[in-house]
Amino acid sequence: MASLEQGNQQPRKNVELSIHENHLVSMEQHQDPKGEDFNYAKRGQWLRAAILGANDGLVSVASLMMGVGAVKREVMAMILAGFAGLVAGACSMAIGEFVSVYTQRDIQVAQMKRDKRNNSTVGDNEDEQLPNPFQAAIASALAFAVGAVVPLLAAAFIREHKVRLGMVIAASSLTLLVFGWVGAALGRTSVVRSAVRVLVGGWMAMAVTFGLTKLIGSTGL
Repeated sequence: MASLEQGNQQPRKNVELSIHENHLVSMEQHQDPKGEDFNYAKRGQWLRAAILGANDGLVSVASLMMGVGAVKREVMAMILAGFAGLVAGACSMAIGEFVSVYTQRDIQVAQMKRDKRNNSTVGDNEDEQLPNPFQAAIASALAFAVGAVVPLLAAAFIREHKVRLGMVIAASSLTLLVFGWVGAALGRTSVVRSAVRVLVGGWMAMAVTFGLTKLIGSTGL
């Protein structure tokens, strides 16, 4: 009987060890960002906010400065316009993100209350997963400001009008490529496609703003 019990315990221990090892392997694959099973979509929310904020700051302020530069040759006019765009855009991004995330938070809290009333199972970490509207607002404003600083610095110390415009375009284009590359690298998507898409979009915004402002300024409307 003792030998039979020992024989039964041995397979049971092997099964338990096998289950434990499989569980550890599964946890390592889930936690390893380089693993094939890592869900890169989880990065989507904060990555979207950061890239969108920085890209908006860069494109908005660069386009605004190009538009002013189309009709004004003074460096101070371009700098003041760019700085005003930075402040207004950062405030707008912060307020918009705050309202959006707070609305999302209210929806999640309401759903959690409905689940509790219906005796549904609610995870212990539900409160930890609620979005923070203040954090999102600050992050969006900072991201916008980081992008907006690039064309301001590019034009701040250049007196020659045409060279100043060229520096704004060059610095903005290089930064747009970097933004596209970073977004693609973190999201594990095509780097070339992402960089080209961001770059072409920025060029279109600057060209349209410059052309329309130049047209309106030349006609005296």
